[in-house]
Amino acid sequence: MRTRLDVSAEVRSALESGKPVVALESTIISHGFPYPANVECAVTAEQVAREHGAVPATIAIIGGVVRVGLGRDDIEHLATAPGIAKASRRDIATLVARGSDGATTVAGTMLIASLAGIRVFATGGIGGVHRGGAESMDISADLTELASTPVTVVCAGAKSVLDLRLTLEYLETHGVPVLGYRTDEFPAFYTRTSGLGVDARVETPQEVAEIMRVREELGVAGGMVVANPIPREHEIPHEEIDGVIDRALAEAAKSGVRGKDVTPFLLARIHALTSGRSETANKELVYHNVELASQIASAMCDAPR
Repeated sequence: MRTRLDVSAEVRSALESGKPVVALESTIISHGFPYPANVECAVTAEQVAREHGAVPATIAIIGGVVRVGLGRDDIEHLATAPGIAKASRRDIATLVARGSDGATTVAGTMLIASLAGIRVFATGGIGGVHRGGAESMDISADLTELASTPVTVVCAGAKSVLDLRLTLEYLETHGVPVLGYRTDEFPAFYTRTSGLGVDARVETPQEVAEIMRVREELGVAGGMVVANPIPREHEIPHEEIDGVIDRALAEAAKSGVRGKDVTPFLLARIHALTSGRSETANKELVYHNVELASQIASAMCDAPR
């Protein structure tokens, strides 16, 4: 394990001394934004974590080594190198065995964060059940990872291109709590509301940390979702984004895009159809989630053990 899992000196020191650490994914670097916006987002997200008292631990697979905590050169590599694979749970061992590179998804990041001892993870939005998923069974591995891996994921809900109702049903079936941070509704990524409820509303990072602590004490398996709505000033209203998403979905179907290629295709088309507004919204909700995750991680470190 020690030769396969490389935890940076900064992250290792923070974990050993009980300081707050927040995991960050790397698919957002390799597959989420074009260059140089991807580097800007990754670097700024790490800066936001530091500004709010946490050590950032961006996770990826580089040259067959699972890396927890990246340097600037690593981020530039992930942002510019061609053919970086998306690394979910199923892909990690293959990429490591082959000495390959991989940008970790939500599921992949959760698994590696847990192996490293990190309990809080900030991302943009989780994956979920795709529209038509009741027939296609196209369901993100993020959901099954949440059911089994003890990491709390702070997100702006699930990506708007998904079937949010079925996504919440799936999480309920698998016993994953969905907490709304200062909201009674599950946010829909670009928009603050979806018309769908959460399992419980929480008002402070300390309240989230207490729920995490009680779950650990009781031995409850799996993770939690903390749904943190996009800041109001960066929201794209339903009446605008819903039509854009429908058009992007129709284009994906016409082009025969399937499986793991669907989400990157849709995000790229939404970016084009909103003249870049979706990219700004995406970045801002990521930073907002990193801020809250850092506060939760700090509250976990302050909680009695």
